[in-house]
Amino acid sequence: MNWTALLNAEVEDTYRATDALMAMVGDADLGWKPASGRNWMTTGQLLMHLTNACGFCCRGFLTGDWGMPEGDCAETPAGEQLPMEAMLPPAEALPTIGSVAEARRLLAEDRQLALAMIREAGEAKLDGMMVAAPWAPQDQQPLGRQFLSMNCHLQSHKSQLFYYLKLMGRDVNTMHMWGMS
Repeated sequence: MNWTALLNAEVEDTYRATDALMAMVGDADLGWKPASGRNWMTTGQLLMHLTNACGFCCRGFLTGDWGMPEGDCAETPAGEQLPMEAMLPPAEALPTIGSVAEARRLLAEDRQLALAMIREAGEAKLDGMMVAAPWAPQDQQPLGRQFLSMNCHLQSHKSQLFYYLKLMGRDVNTMHMWGMS
């Protein structure tokens, strides 16, 4: 398997589609969240989360630097497992973004970070370096697998944004979900 080629292609596709969906959000939508159910992020919180769902985590896996983005999660000393409340805080505790333009800028920066971490790691580390996430220290996986999981994390929240747009009444379809429109 060529982790570098796979990861570069996945990152490019996912960030392109995510940015296109973000472009369909207006600043007036940032406070919106689904009316039914509970523990929903606002659109602004979701956009903020999208901006550090992949590249930031890839850096953590490669370098061991899990210093959390400001306001995102509680910091933990190196090697100490995060308490469940810090890993999965309630939606109300999550930070929000100030504007769609800021979210798109930060998403572009996170994309560059993800691609830089893939380059820096190189094929040998992606295939052979075993790492665990702070939230699952007993579950060591190859670095490439962890990077791919973080891209899947971004894809999942991209899908969440897609459904937020649908629930807001926006004219989105499967082509938007996959960045083909």
